[in-house]
Order: sequence, then C-alpha cells, then structure tokens
Amino acid sequence: MLTPLASLRTGLELRLTADARAWLHLALSEAADAGEHDQARGLPPWERHFVTAGRRCHTTQQQQGSSPDPVDAARVLILHAAAPGTDAVVALYRRGSADERRAVLLALPHLDPPPAAGAALGLVEDALRTNDTRLVAAALGPYAAAHLDAHQWRHGILKCLFTGVPLAAVTGLEHRAAGDGELARMLEDYARERTAAGRAVPEDLGHALRLARFDETPARPASPQDRAEGSES
Repeated sequence: MLTPLASLRTGLELRLTADARAWLHLALSEAADAGEHDQARGLPPWERHFVTAGRRCHTTQQQQGSSPDPVDAARVLILHAAAPGTDAVVALYRRGSADERRAVLLALPHLDPPPAAGAALGLVEDALRTNDTRLVAAALGPYAAAHLDAHQWRHGILKCLFTGVPLAAVTGLEHRAAGDGELARMLEDYARERTAAGRAVPEDLGHALRLARFDETPARPASPQDRAEGSES
C-alpha cells in the first residue's frame, strides 16, 4: 500500500507534462541533497523550486473533483524532501505568498523531523486570523486536527462558517466536534446572532451542531401512522 506522500507523488506525476515531470524529479533530488546552505548565496535550490512551482507544474488535464492542486502537491513534496528545520519553515511561511503559505500549512503533518509544535501552531493560528478562505481551509487540515487546542479549534469552526469555508474541509470534524458542549453553545449563539440580524444561518452549522450535541441525524418527524399507533397503546 502506498503511503500518503507516495500516493500524492504518483497522482501528481500522472497529471504532469513530460517537462514538468523532469522539473519535479530535479526539484526533489536537489531538495533531498539540500544539506547546509550559505545564505549569502541567496535562496537554497529547494526553496527556489518551491517558489517557482507555480510556473513549472504544467498538467496534461484539468483538475478533476477533489484531486489535490498540482502546485500544492509539488510544494508539499519538495518541503518533505528538503526536511527544513523549524526556523526555515517559519521563514518560508512568513515571507511567502498566500499560495506558498497554504502549501506550508498543508505540509506540516508530513515534515520529518516535525517542526517545533509551538512554532507550527503559530502558523496555523496566523492563518485562522485571515479572511483568506484557502488559508483557513488549509489551516484546519490534519495538523490542526491532531494538535490545535480546543479553544482555537472551536474558533476555527466559527471562522469557517463566517467566511464560507465548507466544514467538509475540516479534518477530523466528526471526531473533535462530537459531544463538545462548548462548541454547541457557540454555534447556537452564532445562529441566534445571524437570525437576529436577518441573515441566513449557514447550512453547515446544523450538521456541526448535531455532532456537538451527539445527535448526528435529525429526528424523523412522527408520521400519522406512528401517532395513531401511539394513541392505541
């Protein structure tokens, strides 16, 4: 069975043009051989490849369904191969474009050695303070599911509802929301605020609220036959 990263690479290579595949092989090879780099000489080769991935990842077909974005996939693979330290990961995020920051967030659960938890969570929390829906969605991926504290995670759920990020993008929603009374209270308050302001309540809110209340399926309204049978007993 392929590992998630091996599967990611296989799926990416199948979609790339021949020139783009050659570039990916070079980028991953240079990233794996990164070693120490003299900063006076500019960006290390792996980081140059990370930055230019958007111009190099040409595909033979349009993205279909839920297939990973090819540029995101390439950048995650490059970061994993380079195995940068915590300081390098943070610097890459801080000076990166929104797309580059998204790739750093997506790569967090795949980095070996993993970045220091405090620093990595700082990046997740930074993304959740933005109104960039792609950053918010990436921030609530597998790394946040495993490491983000309950308070920040709950506010991340509200951020999704506020910005229109589908809760289907939140990794581990069913597990983390289940039986979370505080999340249920926050969702109910948010729904009341929206209703009082004459605004629509996001459809996703009902699903999250049912999970938080341990009521994953809405109760089925009693049919006339059910009521008749009940009155006879």
